[in-house]
Amino acid sequence: MLLAPSRTKYRRQHRGRMKGVATRGATLAFGDFGLQALEPCWLEARQIEAARIALTRYMKRGGKVWIRVFPDKPITAKPAETRMGSGKGAVDHWVSVVKPGRVIFEIAGVSEEIAKEACRLASHKLPIKTRFITRGEAESVEA
Repeated sequence: MLLAPSRTKYRRQHRGRMKGVATRGATLAFGDFGLQALEPCWLEARQIEAARIALTRYMKRGGKVWIRVFPDKPITAKPAETRMGSGKGAVDHWVSVVKPGRVIFEIAGVSEEIAKEACRLASHKLPIKTRFITRGEAESVEA
């Protein structure tokens, strides 16, 4: 089941901008290891789910995984071959706005080698450059 809000107050949103670096969610809060974004992007719910599956499959369902991003931004699309006008399209899918420095996943309960390889496999499912971080090191992103 893909991540999506169970209910929303307003259905359609503006696209917005992705300038600057993440000020919130840029440090490890739960686990010992994490996957940090180095580029801005819209992460689709499908991409988050694909990365999560790759992560947990490699860890053989051991340890614990936290997903630190949630797709709460609706992206609309109009049907193909529709004339211009007649309002904004219906919600097509949901995305999470990710800025550089944002921690996407956190892992605990496994060794560093397993966590590193799991994050490497998960990063291949994501459309951005990421890096593996551990609890000890400085977790700021060099912009």
